[in-house]
Formats: sequence, C-alpha cells, structure tokens
Amino acid sequence: TPVQIKEFGAVNKIDFSPVPPYNYAVTASSRIHIYGRYSQEPIKTFSRFRDAAYCATYRDDGRLLAAGSEDGGIRLFDISGKAPLRQFEGHTKPVHVVGFLSDKYRIFSGGDDYSSNLWDIPSATEIISYGEHTDYVRCGCASKVNADVFITGSYDHTVKMFDARTKNSVMTIEHGHPVESVLLFPSGGLLVSAGGRYVKVWDVLKGGQLLVSLKNHHKTVTCLCLNSSGQRLLSGSLDRHVKIYSTTSYKVVHSFNYATSILSLALSPEDETIVVGMTNGVLNVKHRKPEEKNEKSQKKRQPAYRTYVKGRTYMPKQEDFCVSKPVKRVLRKYDKLLRSFQSSKALDAVLEPPIMLHTPEVTVAVMQELHRRGTLRSALAGRDEKQVNLLLTFVARRVIEPRFTPVLVTVADMITDIYQPVVGQSAIVDKQFLKLQEAIGKEIDYQGELLEVLGMMDTLFATFTKKRDTCLEENKSNGLTEIIETNRNY
Repeated sequence: TPVQIKEFGAVNKIDFSPVPPYNYAVTASSRIHIYGRYSQEPIKTFSRFRDAAYCATYRDDGRLLAAGSEDGGIRLFDISGKAPLRQFEGHTKPVHVVGFLSDKYRIFSGGDDYSSNLWDIPSATEIISYGEHTDYVRCGCASKVNADVFITGSYDHTVKMFDARTKNSVMTIEHGHPVESVLLFPSGGLLVSAGGRYVKVWDVLKGGQLLVSLKNHHKTVTCLCLNSSGQRLLSGSLDRHVKIYSTTSYKVVHSFNYATSILSLALSPEDETIVVGMTNGVLNVKHRKPEEKNEKSQKKRQPAYRTYVKGRTYMPKQEDFCVSKPVKRVLRKYDKLLRSFQSSKALDAVLEPPIMLHTPEVTVAVMQELHRRGTLRSALAGRDEKQVNLLLTFVARRVIEPRFTPVLVTVADMITDIYQPVVGQSAIVDKQFLKLQEAIGKEIDYQGELLEVLGMMDTLFATFTKKRDTCLEENKSNGLTEIIETNRNY
C-alpha cells in the first residue's frame, strides 16, 4: 500500500542519496526535506530560502547537496549541517537546474536567463558561462564517464552538450518540443530527452542520431528515471501515469496510475522504492514487496544413513556420564512469521484451507494477536480479489460462533473500511459482502427472538416463585394450629 505525504507545494524534484541508508531529498515550495526510506516525517529540513527552491541534488558521495532558487542564487549544503556552505551568485533569473560534475569539485547550473554556467566549489567562483540557449534552461545532467561533460535541455526545443574545456557547445540535438527532462545512460553513449508527449533516445557516439521516438503518453512528459541496472526506463507525465519501458525493445512493460499530474520521479539505488511528486503537493511512496526465497535451495543436505545407525548399540559403562540431547522445539509457520513481525504473511499462513476448515480457532487467534499488536489493519490491506474473497468467506461463516464473534466483528469492520472504495468492481467480492450482511442480519434476528423468550421465561419464573411462597406459608400455618391443638388436649 503506498504511503502518501503532504508537502507545502508542488514537488519539483526528488533525488535519492547514492549511499546507504538511501535517504531522499524532496524539493517543494521554499523547503528541502530529507526523508528516510521508511519515515513519513522529514528527518532533516533545509529552509534557508527567501523564495522557492528548485532541484536539490546529491553529490556522488552523499555528503553535499546543491539547490537552485527563485532569486537566481545557488546554495551548497552539508548534509550534517543546516547553514549553506557556499553560495554562488551569477544568474539573474530563477535557477531550475543544478548538478555536480563527476569530479565532485564543480557544479553546473541552468536558469531562466538562458545561460548554462559552471562553478568551482572550493573558491565559489564562476568558471565559465554558456549563453547558447534562446529560452529557459529547465533540465540537465552530467556524464559519469567524462568529468568535463554535462548536458542541458531548454524550452527552445534543443538539448546541448557542453565540454568544460571548450568555449562553445560540442553537440546540439533538436528535440522538437520544449525539453522538460534529459538523462544519460551510465555508459555515456545514449541520451534520453523528454518534452511534449515524446520520449526520444539519441546515440551520442553517432553525433546525436535519433534511435527511437516513444509516444505513449497523451500529455506532456515531465520527468525521466533509470533503474540501477539500466534495463528499465521510467517516465512520468501530466496525464497521471508513470510508464516503464524495457531498454532493449523500448516497449511499455508496466504502468502506474496516480491521482494527479506528476512533476517528479525517483527510484532508489536498489530499485526497492519508487517516489513520485505531484502538482498538488502530495508525495507518493511505494515499496516493493520482498521476494520470497526459494525454499528448495535453502534445504540443508540430510545426514547419511550411517550417521543415525552409528553408536546405537553402544552401552554406557558404570562410570560414564550420559548427556541427553535437548529436544528442539519446532514452531509452526505462522509462529515463525509472527516472531519475525511479518504480519501479512502470518495472516496468509493461517488462511490456508486446512487450517481454516479444521482449526479455525488458530486463524482467529492469529487475528486477535495481530489486533493486539496494532498491525491487523496493515495485514488486511493491499490484498487482491482472491484473497479478499477468502477472508470474507471465513468471516461470514464463523462470525456467528459465540467464541469467535468478538474478534471477527472487529475484522469485518476493518475489511469493510479498507475495501469500501472498491465495492462494485468485483462480482465475487460483492457477493461475499452480501453473504456477510445476510449472516449478521440473521444472527441479529435470532438474538432478538432469544431476548423475547428470555423475557417470557423470566415472567414464568417470577409467577412460580410467588405460588411456592404461598404454599409454604399455608403449610406453616397448618402446622402451628395442629401443635396448639395437641397442647390443649394434654
């Protein structure tokens, strides 16, 4: 289930730290927030900006962070501090592009004043300024192969490659639309540009020859991203979709759908987390489920037969000490998963047909334990049609049993809350919801009838008690008159 975090403004850049623990920097409004991979609150904030901040980018060692701003300044931060280490002044308009060259001691930038600049970090001075673009410079990237090469994309429909050793650009590529994002493959041989509805791949070694043009979005493509191996290319767009392409065939192999238009996109270095920033200021974080290990490969080789036979016939002598081997306690699968805090898998383990049918008390006990830990809701969430059908079948069948009712009523309540938005999308799930409603309705009717019967019985018991009391009083009075009469006779 994705985590959603609300930011102060539209998220214009997300950048993962290249070193563990792989925190990520989110630039939105006038702040830069640093989030841990699983934290929903920022672990650090940089807010020394008078106006909007743009394009916070990590250095390769993860120790420095550079960002542009609306006032035309560039700030360099140390991750462990708060105040800027350096400030670079030279642009006259907002700076939307900032990045480090691969030598780690120089920064390139691009701004709305049409210029692309190169800066020296130790001296905080400008090395060179290129003014070849004729419109806003809104994206850029640096080569990981050559420390002097960087690329910028502009709204003048061109992508330009610059070499710090020359005074002019060394290559110009016509994209055909305002360029929103550029990306270099790790080898440095292929360049990807995004603008308009198109994602285009260029061969840099052949002088910028167009290899493929992709038109899978129906609105402007705003961001690009590569996975760690370079086998998957991701693109985000204002049409609320993230498309994933195979870099061998350039066909769409997967797609994600989001609530609003997408401005920024990032993938963690281990491909475990995908973070998407949207125009409404919402940050959407998805984590990949850990892959299940192959149990067959984990099995140890069993000892040979002679190991069991060896020493069986040996009789201990009188002076020998016999040491008994402690019996190893074997835990059930769901117990092991509960011990390792894998709530969802523990619930899956007790929803298997043999356990559900023959020992339903085990299934209910695990649900009760998850509820006690506070993880029942997360274990129930994120399930597909088949699993939800299985859950509802079990709850509808067992909720009327008095020993299970307190726990299963809570479970039914949570399932209804979680899956209410998808009611109407699956006929099977809808049928199970109706069965659950029918079972609970019947049980309520039975309870009502039982209460009526109890009321009748209370009335009957009350009348019986009064009659018995009057009978006893009569007997007592008869006995007294007899005693008095006998005394008189004497």
